[in-house]
Amino acid sequence: MEFEEVVMGRQSVRGFKKKPVPQEVVDEIISLAKRAPSSMNSQPWHVHVITGAPLEELRERNMKAMMAGEPSQRDIYGHGPYEGDHRRRQVDIAKQLFAAMGIERENKEKRQDWVLRGYRQFDAPVSLVLTYDRELDPGVTCKFDLGQLCYGIVLAAWSKGLGCVVNGQGITRSDIARDIARIPDSEAIMICIAMGYPDDSFAANHVRSEREDNETFVNYVGFDTIEDTKLDKTA
Repeated sequence: MEFEEVVMGRQSVRGFKKKPVPQEVVDEIISLAKRAPSSMNSQPWHVHVITGAPLEELRERNMKAMMAGEPSQRDIYGHGPYEGDHRRRQVDIAKQLFAAMGIERENKEKRQDWVLRGYRQFDAPVSLVLTYDRELDPGVTCKFDLGQLCYGIVLAAWSKGLGCVVNGQGITRSDIARDIARIPDSEAIMICIAMGYPDDSFAANHVRSEREDNETFVNYVGFDTIEDTKLDKTA
């Protein structure tokens, strides 16, 4: 694929085929993604790739803990509920997904099932748990670097016919993920990526989130405006 085709085509995938992803394909994806820049070439990242029985155990234990009302245990600080424009955009995509899946507002059972799918990492055949070297806390640069690796992974996966969804619910209990993937205490768990072959029959996979117009969040400084350029040409 051309780069623009990959970027514009990529979308979050929430329904996957029950088709295993070969280890060599995942390794190729990571090899591409690790070309992401990092502060002073520090490369503070680690990737723990889980599939098969260990992933099923992670799903089951994580989901049971949440259903039992046990508190989350994340290695990173959360931001709390979204408000303002952030909340508006969150609600907008939720409405699109619920409409596609036929989940009515008053249907608490279906809404709960959708939430639990998140805790199960949407039943994807592969989970990539991204961590960084804890010795770099409390700085934010390593987290920024990890975000770049994360985006590189989802783009590289898309270029090879795989879909991803970046998923925090799947590791709400970092202690469970740490136990199953044998992640050392020297690494802080930040996020996970659910990965697999997209199931085109899954309605939510046809939902595309919108992006704000550049004018709403981009500030150009020092560039000639179109009007200024016109004036220069007529002077």
